[in-house]
Amino acid sequence: MSYLLKSLIPTFLQQTYNKIRNKGVQWHGNYPTWQAAAQRCDGYDSDAIFEKVKNAALAVKAGKALYERDSVLFHEPSYSWELIANLLKIAQENDGKLCVLDFGGAFGSSYFQNKKYFESVKDLTWCVVEQAHFVDFGKKELATDQLKFYHTIKEVTQNHQPDVLLLLSVLQYLENPSDWISQFLATNISNILVDRTAFVEGAKDRITIQQIPASIYKASYPAWFFNETSFIKKFTDRYDLVAQSDSDVTKPIFLGLKKGYWQNFVFKVKQ
Repeated sequence: MSYLLKSLIPTFLQQTYNKIRNKGVQWHGNYPTWQAAAQRCDGYDSDAIFEKVKNAALAVKAGKALYERDSVLFHEPSYSWELIANLLKIAQENDGKLCVLDFGGAFGSSYFQNKKYFESVKDLTWCVVEQAHFVDFGKKELATDQLKFYHTIKEVTQNHQPDVLLLLSVLQYLENPSDWISQFLATNISNILVDRTAFVEGAKDRITIQQIPASIYKASYPAWFFNETSFIKKFTDRYDLVAQSDSDVTKPIFLGLKKGYWQNFVFKVKQ
């Protein structure tokens, strides 16, 4: 067997594994800068993506589906048990009050997915911070007494006192995640839940391109895979890491010879 054929077999197997385990979503590349990757991408803020996600959110509002995620409609219950348990624990510690700051929460996907289990929370406010066109539409069509939409973190903190900051599969899609983490820590919100965040084995962060299949919406955008040790250190000067677990949503993949994987974290502000 030729060396070339031998070298292609692991790559083929890894690509096949990635495709099967992540439903056609794929990651590739190792780019020197975010800009270098972005130049080869379609981006997340296209009108076509917004329209598809918007229509899915309206279908949920009309009762045609239980919830949506990334424009995909779900008609059968599927709960984020770890998220639910953490949020209910925080509510219990606050005498039944729970104010959530959901950064990058689209149209409240996690709220709709899990809201059945928040019925026992006597005072619930769920504040989504998103791109401007998401917020404008959310305020007009989806907002309720519980579900709110805001353009910035500052708007939320001016109107509410969040008990928990949710970072649900969002940090790896920010151009400058370290700068954003500094802003999050400056809020001094008591609890931070980091969910479905991407990491790679090795000493360095990695910038990839994520390809979304046309069955969801055809798009591509840059995506980080973080070094786990340095990622945690960004939080632990001001927050204690009280829990960590493997994500049960996105399965491990291979990036060349390096393993990519997803983790969840619970941070609590130091007293």
